[in-house]
Amino acid sequence: MRRLYLRIYLAVLASLAVFALAAGLLWHSFADHGPAGHAQEVAAMLARNALPPAKVSKAEHQAALERLAADLRADVALFGADRSPLAAVGKPLPAPDEARESGGWMYRWGSRPIWTVRLADGRWLEARLPREGAFPGYRIFLMLALLALAVGVGAYPLARRLTRRLERLQAGVESLGAGDLSARVRTEGHDEVARLAESFNRAAARIEDLVGAHKSLLANASHELRTPLARIRMAVELMKESADPVRKAGLEQDIAELDALIDEILLASRLDAVKEREADEEVDLLALAAEECARYENAQLDGEPVTVRGDPRLLRRMLRNLLENAKRHGAPPIEVRVSRTGDGAEMAVCDHGAGVPEAERERVFDPFYRRTGTKEIAGAGLGLALVRQIARRHGGDARCAPQSGRGSCFIVVLPINRSNTR
Repeated sequence: MRRLYLRIYLAVLASLAVFALAAGLLWHSFADHGPAGHAQEVAAMLARNALPPAKVSKAEHQAALERLAADLRADVALFGADRSPLAAVGKPLPAPDEARESGGWMYRWGSRPIWTVRLADGRWLEARLPREGAFPGYRIFLMLALLALAVGVGAYPLARRLTRRLERLQAGVESLGAGDLSARVRTEGHDEVARLAESFNRAAARIEDLVGAHKSLLANASHELRTPLARIRMAVELMKESADPVRKAGLEQDIAELDALIDEILLASRLDAVKEREADEEVDLLALAAEECARYENAQLDGEPVTVRGDPRLLRRMLRNLLENAKRHGAPPIEVRVSRTGDGAEMAVCDHGAGVPEAERERVFDPFYRRTGTKEIAGAGLGLALVRQIARRHGGDARCAPQSGRGSCFIVVLPINRSNTR
């Protein structure tokens, strides 16, 4: 059973059942061997003094029993040592069981209990009190049952209230784990659960402050790098014609890569900081792919028109990163396919390079990840990370799949009839 409140509630009910059973056993024990047992001994002596000897006739037994039972308003019966009836007053009573050897309460299903006393000469005296004076054990058991029912009914909302607070705490933890750094839980009471909620809120606030400071530092640093880059680029442009062409070209390439890295860092920071898309409109993926493929000589496009809702600028950046990745790490031609799969749209960008080993097909989406054992290739290592980040921002995902023969395919699946973001 997975629900904590049900386990707590059943534990309370089980405790009440054990308590009621123990109370019943104790009552039964004291009824025959405690003060009630002493009362039986007194009643046996009184009956022995009031009744005639066992050898008299049944008529004398009857007369003596009637005198003994006068004004008792009870059913009384006298049996011999062999459990044969000798006299009776009121309704007939059953003879004592053969297995019984001493007095005590005798129970019959559907009728009031019978109080049995064994006399010193072996005779048996039985009495069944009237309904208003019957054995109080039934009333006690009824009171215990009603008490258990009342406690059970009252314990349910208490157990549910406790576990409902734990469920809210669990929801807050899940929201924080899903990326909602503003997730907090309401603090109720002054017990351990309340202190746990307060600790969670403090930890969540600390995490939000640290992540916010990190994002702010990253964004500010990226912006600040723009100024020296602009000055370096201007200095390169003002270099004399006599400057070393190879060195100048290398410096221009380094500046371009650094500029692209800053641009990708800024975009990644903005995607982390802003949860909602800046634009939400219908985008034809096939038309978007045709525009981007026109920028590459060896890109081949195939597919069908598929329209999704999203930010066209981000979707264009996602496709451009896939094409740049195929150009850097693969071999021509670059194949781009746009198709419809169920209730989603699929965009695949495939190359004919060496491919990605199976063990690294997830790691290539990690920021700044570089494959081991490969030559140094231009790029910052953020392109595929941004691809997955943009795809998930649009409710989809990206993966790397092997291609028959050589090469790899990077596949992005986006929902068609859903505009939620993550």
